[in-house]
Amino acid sequence: MIARVVAMYFSPTNTTKKVTEEIAGVLAANLNCRQCVVDFTLPGVREYVQTFNKGDLVIFGTPVYAGRVPNVLLKYIHTIRGGGALAVPVVVFGNRNYDDALAELQALLGEDGFLPVAAGAFIGEHSFSRILGAGRPDEEDMAVVRKFAGDIYKKLMKDGAPESFQPLEVGGEYPSRGYYQPRDRQGNPVDIRKVKPKTSEACDGCKICARVCPMGSISFDDIREFTGICIKCGSCIKKCPVSAKYFDAESYLYHQHELEEEYARRAEPSLFL
Repeated sequence: MIARVVAMYFSPTNTTKKVTEEIAGVLAANLNCRQCVVDFTLPGVREYVQTFNKGDLVIFGTPVYAGRVPNVLLKYIHTIRGGGALAVPVVVFGNRNYDDALAELQALLGEDGFLPVAAGAFIGEHSFSRILGAGRPDEEDMAVVRKFAGDIYKKLMKDGAPESFQPLEVGGEYPSRGYYQPRDRQGNPVDIRKVKPKTSEACDGCKICARVCPMGSISFDDIREFTGICIKCGSCIKKCPVSAKYFDAESYLYHQHELEEEYARRAEPSLFL
């Protein structure tokens, strides 16, 4: 018997949050049980071990970075104790492709002691862009999200005990084929790992960027200074109220514009039940 539905996610720009919380909300309402949220976007939350049990249903969401689960999360994910809880792995990608991210997340949760019962890959506005996947997940996406949650409920009611669930097959491969590697027009790799955003004179010192950085890498004393890595999540840029944060590195801008041009079509969700 499911006593609690948990929406658990990493969501720097709130797209994964939107999808994950909606699935959890529909399921909690249908199951008439408690709903909880574990938002591990900020580093302080990732200092604590999360433990679940067989009475839990966890909707576990992450964005897709370079076709994979963000590698900065792998160590944390391995600390989570599933305890036989049911899980729905969810990934959100920026209109390009989710590649091996969903298969990887499902496998990681299985290794942690969860039983995946459904999985989905959804689309959110790309962290690099306000054009690629603009405004997604939109209302059309959210209708798919709600139907997906309803179908999960029907599966739970039909199949009954967890031991009756068949192994879930999802798109992608695990072990993964590797990270997506952007290339220039001559086929040479484009490396943006060390690129960091800059701050314009429009900055009014509100320090929102430092508060929302999921790596805790922006200094509160000087928001132009980085004390750690930048994972290109877009949080500081998209949440700045005066649009003072920006990238100007040629390699980053090339990759951004390449994505916007090549993947302008509307990608659709992939659902697995």
